[in-house]
Amino acid sequence: MKDWNTVLAPYKQAVDELKIKLRGIREQYHLSSKHTPIEFVTGRVKPVNSILEKAKRKNIDLNSIEEEMQDLAGVRVMCQFVGDIDTVVELVRARTDFEIIEERDYIKHKKESGYRSYHFVLRYPVQMIEGGEKRILVELQIRTLAMNFWATIEHSLQYKYSGKIPEEVEKRLQRAAEAAFRLDEEMSQIRGEVQDAHKIISKKRDSIG
Repeated sequence: MKDWNTVLAPYKQAVDELKIKLRGIREQYHLSSKHTPIEFVTGRVKPVNSILEKAKRKNIDLNSIEEEMQDLAGVRVMCQFVGDIDTVVELVRARTDFEIIEERDYIKHKKESGYRSYHFVLRYPVQMIEGGEKRILVELQIRTLAMNFWATIEHSLQYKYSGKIPEEVEKRLQRAAEAAFRLDEEMSQIRGEVQDAHKIISKKRDSIG
């Protein structure tokens, strides 16, 4: 791995292309005046120092990282409501411009830490000027804003404590994860009640008209 820029260039291209495509879906929803399930989209290519650290920790040969490290390229979709995640999942499954290799539902089956998110591992085709098509692995995460806030804090603490978070802090993180999920559920219920109220008002207006 002498030239990391060359190695990671197709991953950067994949991230950029997927961000454009997912933002395009969001724009279509906006133009249709429907509620968009996508709040915003972010993405990144794993920094070289993080790649080297993970390869050492997981005992991955550097010549094998493109197959054994599924998150060299990462794209994240943020949603307002838990129900929006299901909509985005179905939108992803319906696409034909990449292959779904794996799905992991950490919302119905949360991690012990309290982490919740929906993960896809995609095989995404990138067109290269030399060698033609290169099919690379991309991790796609879908989560609510509350889930993302929790995950960001947990990631920072993992870094601060070098992956060994004190037990008391872990317990507090677990409680915070449950509080975040209860907030998501409450907001979903409120949204449903607001939508029901709008339907009732619309029916009354139609009957008066």
